[in-house]
Amino acid sequence: MSEGTGQSGREYRELPRVGVGAIVIREGRILLVKRASSPGKGFWAIPGGLVELGETVREAAERELLEETGVSVRAKEAFCIFDFIDRDPDGQIKYHYIIIDFEADYLGGDPKAADDASDARWVAPDEAAALNLSPTTRKLLTQMKFIEDRV
Repeated sequence: MSEGTGQSGREYRELPRVGVGAIVIREGRILLVKRASSPGKGFWAIPGGLVELGETVREAAERELLEETGVSVRAKEAFCIFDFIDRDPDGQIKYHYIIIDFEADYLGGDPKAADDASDARWVAPDEAAALNLSPTTRKLLTQMKFIEDRV
């Protein structure tokens, strides 16, 4: 099976990839990362990454959060499941991810950007609303009533 032809091996795949994220709120602030690579480069988002062969989705969310931010969490229930499908100008599917975002309990650690993040920090609702959030993160935070809808 082809692993894709993009530089990262994540572009133009034959099958979707499974991604996970962890929604962590501590003292009224949510943990967000600024994405350092595509898709979503430059946008603030829920931290997470891809599930590896042999790990559960919860294990993946916990591992990815630690790798990306240095924060340890315990993943709880799935909060949101959605498809991220991005097409190039020719209409070809460049990225297709099935994303599962989990609620997670903070266990320890101070956020610092690593792995696929260029920044990581605890963000208050007013600050989050003003950030360059990815569209899916803005929708999620609005649905959670963490931020107000900007309509």
